Amino acid sequence: MTDSEPDPHSGLPVGLPVDGKHSPRPEPVVLEGRYGRIEKLDAARDGASLWQAVKGQNALWPYMGYGPFIDEAAFTAWLAERPKLEDPYSYAIIDKNDRAVGIATLMEIRPAMRVIEVGNIVYTPLLQRTPLGSEAQYLLAKYVFETLGYRRYEWKCNALNAPSRRAALRYGFTFEGIFRQHFIVKGRNRDTAWFSMLDSEWPARKAAFTRWLALENFDAQGRQKVSLSSLNGNAA
Repeated sequence: MTDSEPDPHSGLPVGLPVDGKHSPRPEPVVLEGRYGRIEKLDAARDGASLWQAVKGQNALWPYMGYGPFIDEAAFTAWLAERPKLEDPYSYAIIDKNDRAVGIATLMEIRPAMRVIEVGNIVYTPLLQRTPLGSEAQYLLAKYVFETLGYRRYEWKCNALNAPSRRAALRYGFTFEGIFRQHFIVKGRNRDTAWFSMLDSEWPARKAAFTRWLALENFDAQGRQKVSLSSLNGNAA
């Protein structure tokens, strides 16, 4: 049950009071991690390395509203428009070799409600199944909760997108349900799976990320000793 208190006029249950302050919108910050960093997407800086990482990778695009791209010119034209948008607000994920290896955005931004979503996530093969892939999600969540002060952090995906659904649970989001016939994407129906993380849950999620990312959690071959899923109470 949702915590509540009685309405002073009718006596009916209503929600608890909430501070009405607005959260700021995302900004062009640099979020530094152990395995890489996150910066505002710069098409001129990031375009060449991103194209090299995504070309021929058709499995990246089935659940996205764009892609695959027929050639570098098409990709470059699409990428050039992304940094101009305030929502979604696009960040590049950059590895220790200064290569842009992925994109993630903060989107569906509602400062008055202090609700924001992480989405439009493009993890190239260079980023998939790497510590940086998980660290990027940690850095963004930490920025959302600790710097911007949002109350609710959302993750949504096509209900058929099993890898994305597993990732949401692994990162500590809670499954909330399915919105049926939510979108039409590339001429096809999309039912949407909804996940969320709340500010009250963030300290425990942060502790799980921190423990997982610790150097001692990886052996000499870089293999994890304890999974992030298990640290968040999900199946490994």
